[in-house]
Amino acid sequence: MATVRGVAPWAAQNADGAIALGLAIVVGVLGIMPEDIFGDDGVDVQRQLVSAATLVILALVATALLRDRARQAPVEATITSGALADLPRRLQRLDEIDTLVAGTRKALDSLQLVRVLGSRQEIAQAHAEARKDTTRWSFKGGTGTYLRAVTLPECAAAARRVKRHLTVRIEVIDPSNAEVCETYAHYRRSLSDVPDGTGETWTTDRVRKESYATILAAFWHRQRYGLLDIGVGLSATMTTFRWDLSASRLIMTVEDPNRAMTALAGTFFYENCDTELRLSFEQARRVPLEMYKRAPLSDEPTVEEVQELFERIGVPLPRAYNEHDVVEIARKALRAVNPYKS
Repeated sequence: MATVRGVAPWAAQNADGAIALGLAIVVGVLGIMPEDIFGDDGVDVQRQLVSAATLVILALVATALLRDRARQAPVEATITSGALADLPRRLQRLDEIDTLVAGTRKALDSLQLVRVLGSRQEIAQAHAEARKDTTRWSFKGGTGTYLRAVTLPECAAAARRVKRHLTVRIEVIDPSNAEVCETYAHYRRSLSDVPDGTGETWTTDRVRKESYATILAAFWHRQRYGLLDIGVGLSATMTTFRWDLSASRLIMTVEDPNRAMTALAGTFFYENCDTELRLSFEQARRVPLEMYKRAPLSDEPTVEEVQELFERIGVPLPRAYNEHDVVEIARKALRAVNPYKS
C-alpha cells in the first residue's frame, strides 16, 4: 500500500505515460501466454489483442510527445527572446569588467611596489640591488657624500670589469653659492648638532668642500674609464630628499638613516621621479666635464692639479683655501667615509 500511495501521484500527473506503461505490460503478458487459453482461434485472438494494444500504446506515446512539446514551446520562446537576445550585451559587459579588473590590478601592483625601508640594512641592500648590472645612475641631493664613498666607485668598477657603458648624472649644491651652502648647513645642524656617520659636524665650509669633492671625484673617474659618461649639475637650491635612480629602481632617502622609500622601474612613481631628475638636471648649472683631458689628475692628485682643475672649469676654489683645505677636498673625493656605515 505504501508503494501504491507513492506511485499514485506520479501516475496522476503522467496518466498517458502510465497507461502506455500498463498496456505495454499487458501486451508483454499476452505475448507469452499459451495460445490454447484463447480457444480454438487463440492465435488470431492473441494477435488481434497485441496489435490493438500496440496501437493504443503508440497513440499514448504520441500524445505524451505532443504535450511535452507544447509545454516546452513557451520556455524556448522565453529563452530565445530574453536570455539569448541579451547575451551579446552581457558578454560586452563582462569584457568591460575584465578590463576594469585588469586596470585595477595593475594600479594596485604599482602601489605595492612603492614601499618604505625601515633600517640601515634594508637601505644598504636596496642600494646594492640598484647598483647591480645597472647602465645608468641619476643622483640629486645635498653634497653626494654616499655617492662618492660607495655608489660612483662601485658602479664604475663593475662597468669596467665587463667593459660596459655607464651613464651618470649628478646634481649637488653649488659650492660657489654661499647662501645655499649656509642654508643646507643650517638645515643639517637643526636636525642634529652631533657629528654624523663621518665623524664631522655640518658647517658652511664643510658643505662647500663636500660639493667640491664631488666635482673632483667625477673628473677623476672620468679620466680613468673611457666608457663613463658622467655629468655634474650645480644647484642654487637645496632639497631635503636624496634621489638615487638606477636602471632597475629608485631610492629616496632623508636625513633619518633608518628611513627611505623605494620603487621598481616601470612603476608610476619611478617614471615620474625619473622625469623630475632629468628636468632638474637640465636647469642646473652645468660643470664642463668635457674638459677632463685638459687638467689631468694623478692617482693621488696634487694640490696644484686640483687647483688648476677648478680654475679651468670655471669653479675656482676660495682664495682663503690653503694647501690643507685642498688636500682635504682631495681626500673627501677619493676616500670619502660612508656616512651610513654602522
